[in-house]
Amino acid sequence: MPRPKPAAAAAAAGGGGGWLSRWGWDLMLGSIAAFYAVMSPYTKVEESFNVQAMHDILCHSYHIEKYDHLEFPGVVPRTFIGAFVISILSSPTVFVLRLLHVPKFYSLLTVRLTLSCVTLMSLRLLRVQVKKKFGHQAEAFFVVLTAIQFHLLFYSSRPLPNIFALALVNLAYSFWFKGSYLCTLQALIVAAVVFRCDMILLLGPIGLALLLSRSVSLLEAVKYCISTALICIGFTVLVDSIMWRRILWPEFQVLWFNSVLNRSSEWGTHSIHWYFTSALPRSMIVAYPLCMVGALLDRRIVPYMLPVFLFVVLYSKLPHKELRFIIGSIPMFNVSASLAASRLYNNRKKAGWNLLYILMLGAFLVSLGYSTVTFMASYNNYPGGYALKALHEADSSVKEKMVHIDAFTAMSGVSRFCENEYPWRYSKEEEIPIEEFEKRNFTYLLNEHRSIGGYQCLFAVDGFSRVKLKPQIPPLSLVKEPKVFAHGNMRDPDVLSLNWPGCP
Repeated sequence: MPRPKPAAAAAAAGGGGGWLSRWGWDLMLGSIAAFYAVMSPYTKVEESFNVQAMHDILCHSYHIEKYDHLEFPGVVPRTFIGAFVISILSSPTVFVLRLLHVPKFYSLLTVRLTLSCVTLMSLRLLRVQVKKKFGHQAEAFFVVLTAIQFHLLFYSSRPLPNIFALALVNLAYSFWFKGSYLCTLQALIVAAVVFRCDMILLLGPIGLALLLSRSVSLLEAVKYCISTALICIGFTVLVDSIMWRRILWPEFQVLWFNSVLNRSSEWGTHSIHWYFTSALPRSMIVAYPLCMVGALLDRRIVPYMLPVFLFVVLYSKLPHKELRFIIGSIPMFNVSASLAASRLYNNRKKAGWNLLYILMLGAFLVSLGYSTVTFMASYNNYPGGYALKALHEADSSVKEKMVHIDAFTAMSGVSRFCENEYPWRYSKEEEIPIEEFEKRNFTYLLNEHRSIGGYQCLFAVDGFSRVKLKPQIPPLSLVKEPKVFAHGNMRDPDVLSLNWPGCP
């Protein structure tokens, strides 16, 4: 019998190790992201459109007249394309869950985990290019820094337009490192035209950098960019006009609302430096100073860092600021930080460098602790979802029940995925005066009011309020207070006969 070749024998013996070397980092990041999704399964108001859209696509199919967005359209229309993609990918699992009569809540987990897989697959493409361009140590530190940060992995499963755009931004970064410059521009154009018009602020600096470095010619860039934009505009107008029942390009309306009318400032404003002095330090933690050091130690990253830095500078001009608006900058900044961490690791045995290396390891632990506290705060930030779940568990009778859900409760965790089938019925009727409830025949109320005439307060659900410093270990503690109150109709003896814990 012929002896196997050494390479073939090694491959056969180390098949499992080979798989682990290729997918081990992704398994680690995926496990953390899945943990966040399972532990904080509910969604907030910013995610409501895509959550409700995915629910309606999966549950109502082509019966558009039953879709939630026709009753609650929101401030500006959004595209259905992201919701369609995730719903199609999730549909086999959701179909099996429906056959097994599993509550719809698990379909919510399914679509969120599916979205996380899409986001992390795009991050994997970037990671692979980081390894090819900067080496396996930079790749390892890129993954570790991403893992000990909270926001990037926590947001990876959140059905926000920003996260759909983030997957395309990660794809663009991977093309950029690979040298596929036209594909870089095309990925950013899809993100801007379909999901987030503000990606123009990232497309501009990157496109300018590619032109100045002569990576692409002006004529070639214009030809590919215009053709890609026209195809994307046609596609989103076709799909979203059908879904919204009028001729519509959603992201153009968003651009007009936010930039031309400057209406986004109605939701709050921050100082011009907020992204650099608050959002990025909180989200990146130790990687924030390291990314600056990385640009000084390794000049290869500067042509990539500078356009992304300019993107954040340009975005800082808009008065309304949220971390999710610039979340696409974090992966590139993490790449720069990983180069600094790799250099410190390689020189850890040299005088002077060893102290810096120890400080870096200590900062890693601090980052991990901060991410843990941030996760605990986020875990307690969905009182509406927990309140509806507790109400379902407390009343198992087959009598028909009508629950009114106020705006605050809906914005803090309740979606169509959280609703049960008959005998439960739900109302989200808005702007009902508090004195009007006594005249209505709701069985239960979930709202932010501690007392309502004609109803008995059955229980309250605490939510995160603030972080408090204490002279102890750990020095931080979470302060919670009652946020959502469940009330029962005092005219319904069946409700009052149940054993309720009462309100504080």
